[in-house]
Amino acid sequence: MTASALTTLTDLAAERATGALLADSGVVYLVDGEVVHAESPAAPGIDVLLTHGGRLPAESWQEAVDRAGPQRRVGSFLVSSGQVAGGELEICHLSALFDAAYFALSPDGGPVRFRSGAVHWLGPVRPVRVAAVEREIRRRRALLDRLWPRPEADTAPVVPCDTDVRAAAVTCRQRAVLSLADGVRTATAIAWLLGRPAFHTLVDVRRLAAAGLVRTPPVAPARAAPPVPPWVASPSADPDIALLRRLRDALEAQL
Repeated sequence: MTASALTTLTDLAAERATGALLADSGVVYLVDGEVVHAESPAAPGIDVLLTHGGRLPAESWQEAVDRAGPQRRVGSFLVSSGQVAGGELEICHLSALFDAAYFALSPDGGPVRFRSGAVHWLGPVRPVRVAAVEREIRRRRALLDRLWPRPEADTAPVVPCDTDVRAAAVTCRQRAVLSLADGVRTATAIAWLLGRPAFHTLVDVRRLAAAGLVRTPPVAPARAAPPVPPWVASPSADPDIALLRRLRDALEAQL
């Protein structure tokens, strides 16, 4: 998480601001200084989490958006119409919020900007304090580092190794990830296909990498610095005059 994003978010909380904090990697919505929603292209949204597997028909979700979206009360419409229980919506919403915030406030999220007064169409569900969001993001980052300290595995294509999975201790959730690992899809792309929080998939991929079941991308070698010319490396008894003469000779040689 960048210091600028943290500072801005904390300042907005202190000001009890309402609006949207935008970064290249996502958006965080605030109402009266508390986080009410977050979205990121890397994280499946609450619509995916609710509709995947048929828990809520896609048609019902679209109806709620069409009817209650303009009033910014999609969440309360789903509950009042009996399509989703209040507790279930709250849990699903918090899962989507923390998942998207992890990516939206990532170190590579780029510069942030604030759009005052912007309100999300979902409407209020359960606000979260900025300090809690920050604490959870740090906890998640530390967990990934403990599992397998290679962050490049999160964004690279997931490449399965030629290993007999049957002989390994692989959970059902990890098997689902492996079934979609084709050397092209990334962890977040697999999360979208599975309809699961993206962070959960990052955890699975890092555990699979630690177990030797998926390949970790090689670390790019550092580019070697060009050799220093001997006349630069060798000190001179009269460095100022000697340096000027050698610079002159080098320039004349190129004319």
